Amino acid sequence: MPVTALRAVSKAQNGVGAFVLQCKRLDFHYCDWAGASRGMKSFIAHKLADFAKANPQIEITVSPRPNQHPIIRGSYINGREKVICVRKLDHLQILQKAELLRNSSGQKLKKFSKPVKSMNEGVRGIFSPYHGEKHVI
Repeated sequence: MPVTALRAVSKAQNGVGAFVLQCKRLDFHYCDWAGASRGMKSFIAHKLADFAKANPQIEITVSPRPNQHPIIRGSYINGREKVICVRKLDHLQILQKAELLRNSSGQKLKKFSKPVKSMNEGVRGIFSPYHGEKHVI
């Protein structure tokens, strides 16, 4: 009796089997008049088209923001926003900041006081050099 494989059609599940980018939109705001936006205007003219082609899953908007410092605002699928001021940065530094927002998850930064959290204590207990056999050198 020959063995035959069953044909299965995969079901689409959000985040299972595929990477879902957390950043959904990047907004680039600049001022036409101010010198602090010089790097942002250079980035928009030379690097933004390549960045948008490399990231088609992100909605990118560019808008003027008169008499204000240039910023990049990232919107994430969890509803949060992160804003980075790019005042007086050159176009390569602005590209790094845009990549930082793209790769970010949108979660708040958390300080971890303990590296591992567990519901159960370790079998050996907590290590201490003052307990157990004394080592002689």
